[in-house]
Amino acid sequence: MTAIWQERLDHLKAVIEADIAKGDYYGAVLKVGRGGIVVFDEAIGHAYAGQERTLKKDDVFSLFSVTKAFTNILILRAIEEGRFALTTKVRDVLPEFTGKPREEATFYHLITHQAGMPGVWSPRPGMFLDRLQELFDESIAHVHGTSPPGEKCDYSPLVNHVLMGMALVRTDPKRRDYRTLLHEDLFAPLKMHSTSMGLRADLDARHVRPDMRGTVPIKHLSRNLPGDHALFEDPEVEAPHVGCASTCGDLWRFAEMLRREGELEGHRILSPRMIRLARRIHTGDKPNELYKGVALRAGWQVPPANQGLGFQVRGTGIYQHLFGQLSSPETFGNYGAGSTMFWVDPVADVTFSFLSAGVMTQGSNIERCGKLSDIALSACL
Repeated sequence: MTAIWQERLDHLKAVIEADIAKGDYYGAVLKVGRGGIVVFDEAIGHAYAGQERTLKKDDVFSLFSVTKAFTNILILRAIEEGRFALTTKVRDVLPEFTGKPREEATFYHLITHQAGMPGVWSPRPGMFLDRLQELFDESIAHVHGTSPPGEKCDYSPLVNHVLMGMALVRTDPKRRDYRTLLHEDLFAPLKMHSTSMGLRADLDARHVRPDMRGTVPIKHLSRNLPGDHALFEDPEVEAPHVGCASTCGDLWRFAEMLRREGELEGHRILSPRMIRLARRIHTGDKPNELYKGVALRAGWQVPPANQGLGFQVRGTGIYQHLFGQLSSPETFGNYGAGSTMFWVDPVADVTFSFLSAGVMTQGSNIERCGKLSDIALSACL
């Protein structure tokens, strides 16, 4: 039985409307389910600052770093298939990855953001970010380890997932490119029909162009289109760290697969054992160096990183968190640049997917998402 406090869900919608009226962001699409039953599914507000376009539930958003979640799942799948192990050194699959201290990093270090690589947003200033091979070549040439693997947890905006994307291509028995691999092994089985690497041509009319509002520190250049963030409008993109577009409904299906421990509608992506290992905390008490800076600038308590295998995990403690204060310690999910997020609470049996227009700063987004997550969870009796 799914016990829901409907008045609290009505309040959730009202809070989002009030945030939009204050100008915090332009609009949002939010879908919440409990035990697989949808309890909240709303498109609220507008796509752009001028309010000329009302958001719809099937609108397509650039996912930013939520893209990393898809790469992570395929890495865990490859490990289950025996193509390499968490303990395999990256250099054993990608022999170009040499030089101390980075050459000692394993795939476990990559997927938990403990590889000791600097948190760069581009391997080389001013380069195009739309081709996996180029991203890999430039990362090998220009991004070197700054600390021994395992010593620190420091969120990797790009390099770790470029390496993992290339490892998937190199070890794929069917010799597919990364875009094909993503579609055939993940999006198609999960019926994520409005999800693609790069903005697929048929999704363009529904795409909400991201308004960075000065919150993102780099340009996302693509060789095929003009503009500082043309990567998010180009269909010919292969960027395992940031290149996917999707709808709230499709992202909810992906999260539902995780809630169901690797399976959805008869299609199994991962085993329950792998999901359970992935949603455990693997970074101890270490802070995430990137978000340590966010907390200090905001005057907050610095939280632990709480990295799982590719997921952020809620853990215990009272501090500012994207997943709020009411989520169980086992809650796990992913997020992207001030606008996108999903999480699964396996204790409350809740799936939450959220896509918004008008990119917020990191600190403001953490506060906003934590607030909305807590309201949603308080409605689950």
